[in-house]
This record gives sequence, C-alpha cells and structure tokens, in this order.
Amino acid sequence: MSNKSPRIRSIRFNLRLTMIIVGFFFCVIIVKLGYVSLSNNVDGIDLTSFANSRNTTKETLFASRGIIYDVNGKALAKNANSYKIIAILSPSRTTDEKNPKHVVDKDNTANKLCEVLARKDDEKAKCVKDILSYLELDRYQVELGVWGHIGEDERQEILKLDLPGIEFEPQSKKRQYLNSSWASYILGYARSNDDGEIEGEMGIEAYYDDILKGSNGYREYQQDAYGYKMAIANEIVEEAVPGNNVYLTIDSDVQNVLENAITNFSKDKSLDWALFTIMDAKTGAIVGSATNPNFNPNTLDNLKSYMNPLVSYQYEPGSTMKIFSWLAAMENGIYKGDELYPSGTIKLSDNTLIKDFNNIGWGNISYDRGFAYSSNVAATRLALELGVGKLNDYYLKCGFSTKTKITLPGEEAGLIDINYESELANASFGQGILVTPVQLMRAMSAFANDGVMASPYVVSKITDSTGKVLSETEPVYSEKIASSENIKKMKKLLYNVVYDSFSYNKLYAPSNVTIAGKTGTAQIASPRGGYLTGEYDYIKSFLGIFPYENPQYVFYFATKQFVGPSGDIYTTISNTIKDVANIVNVTEEKNDVDDDKIIVLDDYMNKNKDEVVKSLSDKHLSVITFGNGNTIISQYPLANAKVISGSKVFFKTNENSFLMPDVLGWSENEIRRLCEFIGLKYHIEGYGKVKKVSIPAKTELDISNMVLEVQLEP
Repeated sequence: MSNKSPRIRSIRFNLRLTMIIVGFFFCVIIVKLGYVSLSNNVDGIDLTSFANSRNTTKETLFASRGIIYDVNGKALAKNANSYKIIAILSPSRTTDEKNPKHVVDKDNTANKLCEVLARKDDEKAKCVKDILSYLELDRYQVELGVWGHIGEDERQEILKLDLPGIEFEPQSKKRQYLNSSWASYILGYARSNDDGEIEGEMGIEAYYDDILKGSNGYREYQQDAYGYKMAIANEIVEEAVPGNNVYLTIDSDVQNVLENAITNFSKDKSLDWALFTIMDAKTGAIVGSATNPNFNPNTLDNLKSYMNPLVSYQYEPGSTMKIFSWLAAMENGIYKGDELYPSGTIKLSDNTLIKDFNNIGWGNISYDRGFAYSSNVAATRLALELGVGKLNDYYLKCGFSTKTKITLPGEEAGLIDINYESELANASFGQGILVTPVQLMRAMSAFANDGVMASPYVVSKITDSTGKVLSETEPVYSEKIASSENIKKMKKLLYNVVYDSFSYNKLYAPSNVTIAGKTGTAQIASPRGGYLTGEYDYIKSFLGIFPYENPQYVFYFATKQFVGPSGDIYTTISNTIKDVANIVNVTEEKNDVDDDKIIVLDDYMNKNKDEVVKSLSDKHLSVITFGNGNTIISQYPLANAKVISGSKVFFKTNENSFLMPDVLGWSENEIRRLCEFIGLKYHIEGYGKVKKVSIPAKTELDISNMVLEVQLEP
C-alpha cells in the first residue's frame, strides 16, 4: 500500500489541473484560428479588405492630354503638368536583366538628368553631386530633392533619355495656352476636375475632349509600413494611353493679323462685340477668327460668355442678305439688272412703308445700281415679285436655318420663317430673320466654287501621340445653289459695291488685292419688341471674297453697337485684308509676292543695333529705332513674323531717350503700332494717312506726360 505524502498528491493534482486548463485554452485558440482562416469576416471586420487597405496601393497613371496645333504644327495648347522624379534603387525591382527597372549606372543617370535639370552650365556640377548623394542611399527608392520637381517639357526630355529606374509621380495637372487670349473662343479651355483629370469645358477642348484626353492607367503594388514599395512584391502596371493630337485649320500668321486688327479696332472704343473671320473659300477651312471680347484660357480672365460669336451669335444680318435675295431673283428668272425702278420708298398692302437708308432714294435707277447703293426698295420689289415661298425656299437652299455642323460647341441654326408680305419685304434686306456668321461665310463660298457651297470646318487632322495620322478632314460641298451665269453676274455686282464710281465703299478696298463684297447695317431687336432706336444701336458688317477674279478666301467682319467713326471700320477691313493677302500670297501688285519680297524676321534681342539696321535696310525694310544705345532690347514685329518689303520695323535700344520720328504719310495702323510699341498715348481723328501730328519730328518724348494728337486724311 502506497504511503505517498499528501504534499505529493497535491502537486500531482495541481499539475493535472494546469494541463487541463492549458489544453482547454489551446483548443480554444486552435478553434479560433481555424475560424479566422476559414472566414473573411471576423467580429464584423472584412479581413481581406482590411489586409488590402493596409498593404496594397493602387495609383492612377494619368494619360497625357493631346496637344492642339495650328495647321502648320505650331503648338497652341498643351499640358503644363508638374511631376516629382522618383529613382528606383533596389535591384529587386528588375526581373529581366536585359530590361532593368532600377538605376543601374548611377553616374550616367546623374549626368544625363542634369543635362535637362541644370539649364545653366555653372549649376551642372552641383546638380550631379546632389543627385548622386541621393542615388547612393541604401533605400528601395528615393526622391531627388529640389532637382526632382519638373514640368511636362522636362519630363518629355527625360523620357527620351530612356534611363532605367527613373519614374515620375504627378503633382498637379493643368493646361497651358501658349498665346494667352489668342483664338480663345476657338480653342476654348480645359481644367482639372475633382478626380485630377483635365477635362475640356469649352471650344475645341470640349468638342474633342474624348479624343484629347486618352486613357488612364494604373500601378498596383504592396507597400511596407513606411509607405515604400516592398522589394519582394509583384507590381501590376497598366500603362496610360496618351491622348491624340488635334491640328486646327488656323494659320498662326493670319490669326496674328486678325488679333491685332480686332485689338486695335476695339481699343478705347465702346462696342458690344466685334468679329473678324477668314475662311478658305475653296475648302471651307477656317484660317483665322478673332473676337472682342475674348478671354485668357490660362486664367479665365474676362470670360463673361461661353458663346462663341462665330457659331453661337444669331442676329439679323442686314443688307449682306441682299446678296442672296438678289440671287434668288436671278435663279427664279425674274431679274433684269438694267430695268429701272423708282427708289426712295414703297408702301406694302398693309400700309407698311419701306424706305431706302437715305429716306429719299436716288430717283429712277436700275436694279444693278440699286444693289450697289444697297436699296431696300429694290430688294422689296424683287421679293414681292418672287413671293413668300420662293424667297423662303431659296434662303433654305443657301443653308440658312440649318447648322453648318462645324465641330465647335454651341452652334445655333438661326431662323428663316417668312409668312406675310411685311416679313417677306424685311427678309429681302436682312431684317426679321436670324443667321450666324459661319452660315453667311458658307453661303458666300459659292462664289469661289461656281455655285457650290463649302462647309466650314476648323480641324484639319487628328494624330496619335507618335504622329501617326488617324483622320483628315475632307471638304464637304453642297448641291449647286446657283448657275455659273448667275454666280458670275452676282460677283460683278459685288465688285461694283466696292469699286463703282458712284458707290460709297471704295475705302474698304486694300491696295494690293481686289475684293468684292457687301456691307450690312442691321437694326437690333429690342427685348421689349420692335427695335432699339439709339444712334449706335446697329450691327455693322462686311461680307466679302478675295481675290476677285479667282476667289480663294471669304472674309466677314461684324461689330455690334460700335461707337466711333466709320473710318475705323474702313481702315480695319482694308488694312487687315492687305496684310492677310501678303501672308497668303494672293496679292496682285507686280512682283509683290516674289520670294524676296516676303521677309521673315529674326530675334534681334541683345544684338548690335547698327548691324541689324543695315541688314534690314538692305532688305528694303523701314527701320525705326528709339534710344541712342548700341544694343537692341525690344522689337516689333516679333521674331518669326512675316513682313512685306517696305514694312516698318520698330526697335528700342538700351538707352531711353526717345525722339519723335517723322510720321507724316504713315498709315493709321503704323501710327498705332508706333505709339503702342513705345507706350505713347495717342488720339486719332479722321481716316486715311497721317496729315498732321501735335508733336514735331525729332522732339524728345516724355512718354508719361505727352499725348500724340493725329489727324488723318485720305
């Protein structure tokens, strides 16, 4: 019989109890671990989601938005994004030695990067030293400090270097418009949305948003507790696809002329708006379109309306519509140009009295003469003979009341709805109907295409990011709206409007090319009914073609509620078409378009004044310099501008004592450019050439206190 002590029995009991308790808790832990391993949700927590949120990072790789170019490949809108440079240092990133994904040659990488990052030679050594200090760190990846913050241009340069291990982290995304307010209603603008993507909101940027924006990609990887990519982690990358590029039909040289013309016309004037557009009459391509007001797409300064005047403004056109009511009469066989009619007034059956603009007319004159004089009575008589149906139908045939389908947002269709005799009369001279500028230009192109209209367009082609052409715009033409005989007859009438010895419109004519066209002065509808009755409550316009014999271009100028002398409209149109004709080489002056007559200006900044003056004088340019310094510090026109032989070029030197040049005989545009170049205030009266000025030649100019009074005479 065992005589073990109670103490030993107690120890054994406690040991058994302890083993039972430990075994129980071990079983509980095993059961819990099994539950956890078999379940995605424990205590209300989604373990898979929890793990992914702690360890997996998915970054959006934003697509680079496409570039908008002019017709010659000059960038107009592009990305101005900012990035942070990331250098991957860990060899674990590389899975294929032939295609390394980490920095392999640190010295070469630093030197190549600094060729881009250090623009000044004396900064390169410091740049290389700094970047090498980062690349020598024992880390998976590093940033490059102050050298590592770059823009889109630098990023593109570095990408071309094909440096292993160099990546970019987007910091901000924005769009840059290289010419500020230039063609702003054509380009529109794009801005970053809440998701960080650049999104088109107006103009070409909006219409072609899907084409420009590309497709975003992503990078997904595991990261450690410090936020760095884990060296052993696999990475999933879906590369972003860059957006496509859009090439406009806009010619920058022509656009510059139009922008200057509208700016000068509108400066210090009161007006609601002004528009000047030029279209290739043979194809329908818009080669330039300037407006006032405009806005700066970079800042949205002065953006007061989202309506593009070219396509969104619909208004009564006035007498430019007589072109098409006369054509309607010709096409319907009722027009006899030499037939006489009593001008002045005509009373309709409802006692409405239609008057010519001078209220008294010119006696008995021919219908041909009535067109040159812009006779409302002649237009009414022809329309009454046509009848409501025929005039209405012909306007529709000419494309009015139908959108042109130009690829710009917000195009309006206008309105042609003629029902009564008074509406018929008004419609014949452009009242009581609504049209858009782009519709007028489409209809006017028939005079360049033997009676066939060319549909306006503003995009010439689309390419991908490698430059491969994806699509090109082909001209679209209408059915024939007038016979060859009537087109020729109407063209002659349009010529007579400008050049007829009894016409008032010779001041529209440029000196270097023959134009043909029609003026318009339309009343403005009042929101309370009827028309506004103020002295300046009109839309004044001119719709024309050039050169006359073989029209290549349609142009349209219009301004609403312009307060100022008519001479400003004459000179703006004539000088602008003259400059454009020089640029597109359709001038008719002898030898005016020879290659040696068109000069492309260089950048003369910081060059010796005497050498530049001699060089340009030898090219038959008139050089005006300000200051007695030896070095040029400012020039107009700017580098790469095209000028015609005999044009004036202005320079400032590094000495600020300015003397007044002899400006007698200068054109209005030349005197304006002079004053704006040196900052001299001025006031101009009359039209034509400079006849008299208040500051004599060789007077020392006090720019801040002087005002130049200019008197122009034909």
